Amino acid sequence: MEAKEQETPKIRKIIHVDMDAFYASVEQLDHPEWRGKPLVVGGNEARGVVAAASYEARKFGIHSAMSSALAAKKCPNLIFAKPRFERYKEISLQIREIFYEYTDLVEPLSLDEAFLDVTENKAGLKSAIFIAKQIREKIKEKTGLNASAGVSYNKFLAKTASDLNKPNGQAVILPEDAEAFLEKLPIGKFFGIGKVTAEKMQNLGIHTGKDLKEYSLQFLTKKFGKSGLHYFNIVRGIHLSEVQPHRVRKSLSAENTFEKDLITLEEMKANLHPIFEEVIRRIEKSGIKGRTVTLKIKYADFTLQTRSKTLEQYPDAETIWEVGLELLQQEEIPKPVRLLGLGLSNLNITEEQVHFGEQLKIPFEGK
Repeated sequence: MEAKEQETPKIRKIIHVDMDAFYASVEQLDHPEWRGKPLVVGGNEARGVVAAASYEARKFGIHSAMSSALAAKKCPNLIFAKPRFERYKEISLQIREIFYEYTDLVEPLSLDEAFLDVTENKAGLKSAIFIAKQIREKIKEKTGLNASAGVSYNKFLAKTASDLNKPNGQAVILPEDAEAFLEKLPIGKFFGIGKVTAEKMQNLGIHTGKDLKEYSLQFLTKKFGKSGLHYFNIVRGIHLSEVQPHRVRKSLSAENTFEKDLITLEEMKANLHPIFEEVIRRIEKSGIKGRTVTLKIKYADFTLQTRSKTLEQYPDAETIWEVGLELLQQEEIPKPVRLLGLGLSNLNITEEQVHFGEQLKIPFEGK
């Protein structure tokens, strides 16, 4: 009996499409008098958090999750626009319709970005680069908005590529170029490696992909836990996650593992606030709300505790923060804390909505 030849795994063709400053661009599209001016979508000048910033505002160092008060200080002439989620969803649906002209394998990450697997596509086109170009042109023609795109053989590299030529550009990372490209990439530019992890790596002498590649799987797992395997693989261009078109989101959360264990309640409050801001950024970006607020606490001995409170109505940002503090102070913290997380569940989301792009970004680092 003849031995069967082992099949070579098919090289996928993945596109990541990311709208440029989506919420802010929609506001400038609908309000011509705001075009070319620094603008943010989010809370007013006195209170609130920036959900999105136009490119004009970004020149002043303004970015999402920044407090509105600080943004106003950085740019005295800053325009504040209230979020209009129904309008953003309306345009998002138009963009999704374009995606589905090419493939049913669409994984929305939020209203303004998605992964597409075009290995086999409805247009019968061989070039994913050409498909990405067509999609961007159709989005511009249909909505008047600019989109950027990244093309590669896996989701991690496609997402990384989409950031290279923003705004209104696209880039490709070919299989034969991936490892050399990743070796040169600054560690802070790796998709999924956040600010805290990047700083931890830099303290270890890891500043680029080449530096990261020099460390063994055993070392990375010891330093970064389960994420160590992920870091070991991605710097080698390995990322096996498939495009998932119907993944249902059950919760929205953010968390952080700290360099030093937190001892006092004041330290915990101070470190919980940036996590809260990240949660609010995701709420603002997705339009999703949740009635159950959950605080996650991991102690220095790795024991885990969660505290939750379910509200009758969907809470606003101020209420989420108040409930988070209430849960933190609900009972005494008996041991040093190495991780805090804050999340929402009981979301206002259905299976049907997931298909049209109401999923959120890949979970916060450390999760």
